[in-house]
Amino acid sequence: MSRTVIPLAPARRGLAIPATAPDAPPGPPADRRGRGLRDLRISVTDRCNFRCTYCMPREVFGADYPFLPHAELLSFEEIVRLARVFHGKGIRKIRLTGGEPLLRRGIEDLVGMLASELPGVDLTLTTNGSALKRKAAALHGAGLRRVTVSLDSLDDATFRAMNDADFPVAKVLEGIDAAAAAGLAPVKINMVVKRGTNDHEVVAMARRFRGTGHIVRFIEFMDVGATNGWRMDDVVPSAEIVRRIDAEFPCEPTNPNHYGEVAKRWRYRDGQGEFGIISSVTQAFCSSCNRARLSTDGHLYTCLFAAEGYDLKSILRGGASDEALERAIAAVWGSREDRYSEIRTEETARARKVEMSFIGG
Repeated sequence: MSRTVIPLAPARRGLAIPATAPDAPPGPPADRRGRGLRDLRISVTDRCNFRCTYCMPREVFGADYPFLPHAELLSFEEIVRLARVFHGKGIRKIRLTGGEPLLRRGIEDLVGMLASELPGVDLTLTTNGSALKRKAAALHGAGLRRVTVSLDSLDDATFRAMNDADFPVAKVLEGIDAAAAAGLAPVKINMVVKRGTNDHEVVAMARRFRGTGHIVRFIEFMDVGATNGWRMDDVVPSAEIVRRIDAEFPCEPTNPNHYGEVAKRWRYRDGQGEFGIISSVTQAFCSSCNRARLSTDGHLYTCLFAAEGYDLKSILRGGASDEALERAIAAVWGSREDRYSEIRTEETARARKVEMSFIGG
């Protein structure tokens, strides 16, 4: 299949922060559709050692790709300060992402700073698992309590082809085992399902992690960014995924853990655990989306499929007070109207959007 390649460097300009009242109401803001602000995803690096074809295709993210220089990244102290301000506006969960977050030097120090500054916040991290065996104990010791690992195939040849870095699946499985041994359990395993590429392994993935306490989450192939060659024909609808699993291991839906939870939960009828389904394409969940994303260079994005973000870093480095940052965040969220997945078309799928590796999944 041919792919239209759009060589986009990360956008460095931000949208203008909406006008704010000098006395913004305290507490969590609501957007124009009544959605609150609960989850914050923080991308700590735009770099990754994988070149997954649905995220960072090598023909775009090659040796000459203009990744951000270190000075443009938020420092750990800046991340913690913004996290504290977001917490004051209602954030209850923080997920560290990338790129590959374990490539950020001293990532366990950032975990420790966040855990110390924001006790009680659900602090987690998403990784490709390549460095997890080496880092798991230190991350847990610093205060991390849960981890999500991306694993798109159990077949080594398929996995190497999808990560396009010749990285073996066995080392990711070792990382999952190390995370569990360190106390980062249950581990969540994310599988992006693409028709004709790895969809034949859906049942095998369910079988591998049934009864382990870990939770596989099957994710419909999405049109994130503008470089992954997304087509609707490549999407395996979540209903089909459930049918395949149910035919082998009877299952039934179960209640969400909280309002706005992305993955719909399914449990095996024989009590051998559960799995999740993330259906952004065929069963849009925009109406309950309560997630904000902070990019590697300090831009606030209110949707995974946004084209631009709001530049908080300039405000931060310009000497703004915490109160001014709170007003800016409340103003951005209060003006939010995003519902991309509800209005997705083949045309919008081809539109310019920020790359997922820049703001995290």
